[in-house]
Parts: sequence; C-alpha cells; structure tokens
Amino acid sequence: MRFEVLLTEDAGRDLEEIYDYIREHDAPAKSEYVLDHIETTIEGSARFPARGSYPKELLALGIREYRETLFEPYRVIYRVAGRRVYVYLIADGRRDMQTLLTRRLLGR
Repeated sequence: MRFEVLLTEDAGRDLEEIYDYIREHDAPAKSEYVLDHIETTIEGSARFPARGSYPKELLALGIREYRETLFEPYRVIYRVAGRRVYVYLIADGRRDMQTLLTRRLLGR
C-alpha cells in the first residue's frame, strides 16, 4: 500500500536551498547526489510512513503527530494524515532543530 507524498511550500523551499548551497559551496555533482538521496528518503515514507521515528525535540514536548526519516545529516520531518504523507521540513540536523521545529511546526 503506497501513500501519496506531498511537500509543503516550506519543505520544497528547504530542498531547493540545500541543493543551491551544496552546488555553490561544494560541487554540482554532490548537490545532485544529496538531492537524489533525500528524494529517495522521502519516497521511502510513501511505502512505510510508520517506520519513521518521532523527532526527539517534539517528543520532549509530548508531540507524537510528526515523524522523521534521515539521510545524514539531513532530517525529513513529516506527518501522516489518512493516505497522505505531508513533508513539513527538510533540514540539516546540525542546525538548532528545537527552534526550527518550534517555529515551523508549532508557529511559535
């Protein structure tokens, strides 16, 4: 059973920014490699959305509606609703994830 995967505007922008940053500061081939692997990680959510773990920053707040999958160091944060997987955030896990998740997902 496959789920439909939808990226929010913010998540789409995250993906573009990651790609552009790597392309500018590293190499075009590496930006393609990272993009392909993040997209593969996202597609894995279409097949097995419950496989993702709960983000520890949200779990500490008692929030269990979001899950995450990883392509180190990148974290893909999503929520399952019915037969759809909504991707809300794609970010380098070395960032201040507590602030980023709070701002993006909780609107604080």
